Amino acid sequence: MKPKILTVDDSKTIRLIVTKAFKTFDCDVFEAANGVEGLAVASREQPDVIILDLTMPIMDGAEMLSKLKTHPDLRNIPVIMLTAEAGRENVLKIAKLGVRDYLIKPFKEELIVERVGRVIDLKPKGETTVRNRRFDDPLNLLVVDDKPAIIDQIKSGFGETTWTTHGRSQTGEAVDYCSQQLPDLILVSLSLPDSGGFTLFQMLKASSKTKNVPVFGLSVKTAADEQARAQQAGFQGVITKPIDFEELKSKIARALHLDTSYKYFEQREGVLVLKLPATFTTNVANEVTHHLRNKVAEAVDAGLDRMVLDLSQLKAADVSVIKLGLSAMQLCQDLSLKHRVIGSEAVSKECRNYEESKDWHFVASFEEAVAAFKQG
Repeated sequence: MKPKILTVDDSKTIRLIVTKAFKTFDCDVFEAANGVEGLAVASREQPDVIILDLTMPIMDGAEMLSKLKTHPDLRNIPVIMLTAEAGRENVLKIAKLGVRDYLIKPFKEELIVERVGRVIDLKPKGETTVRNRRFDDPLNLLVVDDKPAIIDQIKSGFGETTWTTHGRSQTGEAVDYCSQQLPDLILVSLSLPDSGGFTLFQMLKASSKTKNVPVFGLSVKTAADEQARAQQAGFQGVITKPIDFEELKSKIARALHLDTSYKYFEQREGVLVLKLPATFTTNVANEVTHHLRNKVAEAVDAGLDRMVLDLSQLKAADVSVIKLGLSAMQLCQDLSLKHRVIGSEAVSKECRNYEESKDWHFVASFEEAVAAFKQG
């Protein structure tokens, strides 16, 4: 999956400069004209880095950054701030906001490429690409923690995956391991003695071999200072203890651009089927939303003109299900796809209690959906 860059600036000229700067690289650039639009695009696209102007109408960069930092799915996205003021006081103000880097306007294209290149791996277009890895592909994970119980807990938490977890208790041991075998992702305790976790992070990023390996910090929820320090240092994110493994798996999938769409989408008898699992969580909703637009577009491009939203595994339908369903139905309408919803009588009744979904076309099975499509 290509890296995603979001540029948020009220100046069309700046947005054009940013878009043009990355034209020769294999990445996707998204635009927004203010903080409100920026938050909407960030939520939808989950960019790998945001280039954010400080001064904008409607919602400025500082306010948008503040909202990003309080959003559980957006707070770890690296932000590069743009400002027209070069004064020391202004620079200190920006630094306190918790951004990854900043640039003074005007700037050259090469400079913005260089700064973004510190955060994501930019590859020129035309380079040979390999198949995107899937969530169920084998991964090699390294956990660096001086508490054996945490390492054992993480190994157990990933027990149902095809991922292999290796544990090391000291910085030196972790460096030795990386010199012999490159991990796909590293989890580092932020409470290692003598700031060992931060020292290790600096060593990893200074090495050409490991500089592009995502590194997450492990921290207890109450250790706000070390978490802020980790974000400022450039960690991919912070995982708080006790660990929510479903959330951690989701973050790892996002950091490594692992394809999870196969868990929810399939093409069957010329129909795109979106099937929600019985355990419908916020992480599931985010994963499905992340893939929804691309999967529907792919289906249309392949010649499909019908879609089924399968809620048959759900025992209940709450507002998050309704919200996701509305997004899917709206896409169907925008792209002229016929659509039906599969659900039990109980789920169908609950959905119709919401004004927005009372007109959904419910059927009892996939076969009924296909028959309904044929009838028009």
